[in-house]
Amino acid sequence: MELQSSETQQRGQYFNKKEYQDTPIIPFSEARHLIPEPICEKYPNEINCYWRTWELAYQNVYAPTEKSGFVSNFVDAAFNNDIFMWDTAFITMFCNLAHPFIPGIRSLDNFYCKQFENGEIPREIVRETGEDFPKWVNHDRKPLHSFFHNHYKHRGLQGVEPPKYENMHHPKLGREVEVPSYLTLDNLNHPIMAWAELESYQHTGDIDRLELVWKPLFKYYEAMCYHLYNQYGLFVTDWASMDNSPRNKYLGSGVDISCEMVLFARNLVEMARILLAYSKNADLVNEITAHMERLDRDSREFTDSINQYMWDDHKGFYFDVTDDGERAPIKTVAAFWSLLAEVANHEQANRLAGWLEDPKTFNRVHRVPTLAADEEEYNPLGGYWQGSVWAPTNTMVVRGLEKYGYDALAKEIAINHLENVVQVFEDTGTIWENYAPDSVTAGDADKKDFVGWSGIAPVLYFVEYRLGLRGNAPLNELTWKIDTSLGEIGCNRYWFNGKTIHLLAEPQEDGTVKVKAESDGPLTLKVYADGREQIMELNGHQQFIL
Repeated sequence: MELQSSETQQRGQYFNKKEYQDTPIIPFSEARHLIPEPICEKYPNEINCYWRTWELAYQNVYAPTEKSGFVSNFVDAAFNNDIFMWDTAFITMFCNLAHPFIPGIRSLDNFYCKQFENGEIPREIVRETGEDFPKWVNHDRKPLHSFFHNHYKHRGLQGVEPPKYENMHHPKLGREVEVPSYLTLDNLNHPIMAWAELESYQHTGDIDRLELVWKPLFKYYEAMCYHLYNQYGLFVTDWASMDNSPRNKYLGSGVDISCEMVLFARNLVEMARILLAYSKNADLVNEITAHMERLDRDSREFTDSINQYMWDDHKGFYFDVTDDGERAPIKTVAAFWSLLAEVANHEQANRLAGWLEDPKTFNRVHRVPTLAADEEEYNPLGGYWQGSVWAPTNTMVVRGLEKYGYDALAKEIAINHLENVVQVFEDTGTIWENYAPDSVTAGDADKKDFVGWSGIAPVLYFVEYRLGLRGNAPLNELTWKIDTSLGEIGCNRYWFNGKTIHLLAEPQEDGTVKVKAESDGPLTLKVYADGREQIMELNGHQQFIL
């Protein structure tokens, strides 16, 4: 069979946005008067960090070059001259709060438009040219392999010459793959764009976007199943973007990629149900219906395999699996993807939550380290993926805990991360790529002004966990959990589901709270404070005592 080369084949054929189209990029000086304005009397330093974070984010907003072939403006990862899939997916999660005044979720368009005909999507693309990062391309169409796995060079990748194919990492699938991938294994990990799309939908209620991305996401899912599924019913990975983690020498099947594929299948099912209920596109509805049974079956079967091979009942933890089917001996944050993917049952989730409470492993000064503190190669300064605290992994942990009802623990971890990031901002004047786990410092991190995904804590965590605001666009509900110990608190220009809301809570001497709320469109407002609640239909201005 003759294969069409990546240089000549049509890219992005499943994504219906074919040409560049976007609104003009606005400067931060203008955006500052459009995006949400927090009010928090007790934490002015967190407000300062919030605004500086947005300023850095706007410095990293780009319009694509003509030669790139990108179709939307985007927020850059702030790492190097490339755009990254999983960085961008997490960036969208705090940018949702400023939708539609920053490209946010539209940044993912530039990955969909580069999709191969077999469904593969590169996780790293050169920003200026739109070309695939060359070291992650399977130029000779060899069986699946990884360039980087055995050739890690911290901050030195660009100067590393490709090793010979026989010296690269070759995962054992235990089955024959007739048509090799266009990309190396380095380029096929963290398929979390469907999760990011649903996080955005939760805030924006944009059904049209779900229609736009369904087919490219399903084709991507099919490609990941075809190329990465192995004999154990799990999914292979290499370094999985955790560059120097001690787990890497055992991989194998990754607990993160395996759980992410369960998450992917379940996200697609959730998107499908939304579209089946609301979409008027008959062709799309028929296509979705044809795939629902397969996705449901996959999610169950993958879950069973993860629990069979990766769960250690004696230790109460999920572990990576070697090519020989043995559990790897390293405890990493990757195990907690099992919560977000709802792979764990409630007993397993309880045991995982216990690890997050354990000061000897994951409950450090700054939570949550990417490597358990009782592992031999744990680095108290961070050591990149040898213990550093990262915004993306913390967000995965927090959202996973919430799925099992561990809301208090989720908030505790989020607030811990927020406070430590803000304190380091106060000390250094900037936001860092990652943070030390055993001190309130940037540790040995060397990337500053990192917004980038590190904007999650100063924006998303601040608004959701400190201010207590979370919108639910599908239900047209805004929930506000007021912490009366914070004094005057609120937010002007909070945006969700096409509405702009102004909120202010003023604690009174008698223990009540005066609440002022105003919306430019109808919504249900649910307000909670000190065990009291008020649920009301808001459209216009209202004031009440709670």
